[in-house]
Amino acid sequence: TGREATRKSGRPYFKAAVFCVIAGLAAKTMPADWEKSRDSAKTYPWSERMQLVLDTAKPLDYPRGGRLPLYLWPAMDPGDLSAADAERLVMESERRGVGIVCSWTPGEREACLKRSLAIARAQKKLGTPVNIDATRLLYSFFDGDIRTAHVDASGNAFFDESFGKGHKMGCPFTLDLKKDGIRERVEWYVSAYKKEGIDVDFIWADWEIDGPIEFNRAHEASKKCVRCREKIPGIDNFLAFQKSLRDIRSDLQRYCYASPVLEAFPRALVGNYAVYPHDGYRYWYDYFEEYEEGQPFIAEQNAKYRLWHNDFPGTGYTFAMPVVYPWARLFGWYDFDIPDYRWFYNMLRVASNAAKNTPACVPIISFVHWHMIDAEKYKASAPVPFSEKMYRELLWHMLLRGTDAFYMWCGAAEYADEVRILHEVWAAAQKYGEFLDKGVPVAFDAPKRPGTVVSALRLGNRVLVRRTDFAGGKDAVTLNVGGKTMDIPPIPETCRVYVVR
Repeated sequence: TGREATRKSGRPYFKAAVFCVIAGLAAKTMPADWEKSRDSAKTYPWSERMQLVLDTAKPLDYPRGGRLPLYLWPAMDPGDLSAADAERLVMESERRGVGIVCSWTPGEREACLKRSLAIARAQKKLGTPVNIDATRLLYSFFDGDIRTAHVDASGNAFFDESFGKGHKMGCPFTLDLKKDGIRERVEWYVSAYKKEGIDVDFIWADWEIDGPIEFNRAHEASKKCVRCREKIPGIDNFLAFQKSLRDIRSDLQRYCYASPVLEAFPRALVGNYAVYPHDGYRYWYDYFEEYEEGQPFIAEQNAKYRLWHNDFPGTGYTFAMPVVYPWARLFGWYDFDIPDYRWFYNMLRVASNAAKNTPACVPIISFVHWHMIDAEKYKASAPVPFSEKMYRELLWHMLLRGTDAFYMWCGAAEYADEVRILHEVWAAAQKYGEFLDKGVPVAFDAPKRPGTVVSALRLGNRVLVRRTDFAGGKDAVTLNVGGKTMDIPPIPETCRVYVVR
């Protein structure tokens, strides 16, 4: 079932032939007019952050073909555009291989629909993916409504507030009150696109601090709730509690979000932040999560990797979305003398966990970020920032282990650097498009100490290899490919194609 088996042979990507024609026309006809209009007017009809993407990301040297585009936080919601401006923007974005994403919102539906449809019509016309962010439609199940609170043995209502200010997490068995209203929001937009004859190709959400979550002090709260104690057999056992909450969480995502989208658009890629197949462990903590005593884990140095219920199948999602971030706390988990390897080791392990356990027919779109997150909160461990050089290496290794596309998140002050670095790696990788399309990953290990990291994609008797050395390795290392061994010499900061004899 993992990436070793086969490589997406049953799921063609988006409108590849049409896109290649459009991309060729764009390369021949757009630049002169585009630069002339910019020089004369010094203005543009879309957002400044969208313009930053166009200025920073250069047109591709190697065509994207039918592979997924690159998703970038500043390339979302470019503003109210005319049909002509939307088409021009989509054309320019596609020259760079960047997918524009438009958000659906619960309020001001007609205005939101108008904005998003302008882009969607252009994307359909040019044969590129129609991309949607559904995050705001899904918030909130736990909206402070007292009917969603836990209830103790004395009949008193209470919330779990261990997830941060403004997050009143309540009883998971009350959420039938909310789910039909949230599903209706999704159905409204889906129906509008269906009426327009526009298919949604890719839709994601960042639905995280809401609904049933077992971490922080949720277990303690549920053990005090009479309703939870009645409905969760063996509630005192954390794993039983975890499974119960994750099953409810999956049901909500499927019913309110995945099902209405897939009923209308069966070939859509539907997913959510941090929901992906895995090996049963969570090797990272989100910014709002803290370890609580009693939660089962496996230890590695100072790290506590939590047991994690596999909730992906129950959601109905059609792509995986791991989160590969340099959370500041993880720097203090390890004692490696090479600071870069503290980041690289954990982040590669997270990416490899998803890649090894996700079926080959399910695309992996990984959330990535370069700048350290929450540095002030963990300054006692004196975290050293992740170097640009090794972040680039990490991105390459992710691609050669099965990541299909990236979704970059960052703050506004970081846009330029984050876009530049990620786009340069991703654009260069298109040179190896045949391997990205059809290659099978053959390596998923992350060395326990700084040393040599090798990742590879096999295509027939050819193998695309990336080798990164953290301890000055100069000798060849052995790579096992389908029962045969290959000697891989140092190949600094590049990929190389080998032939399996």
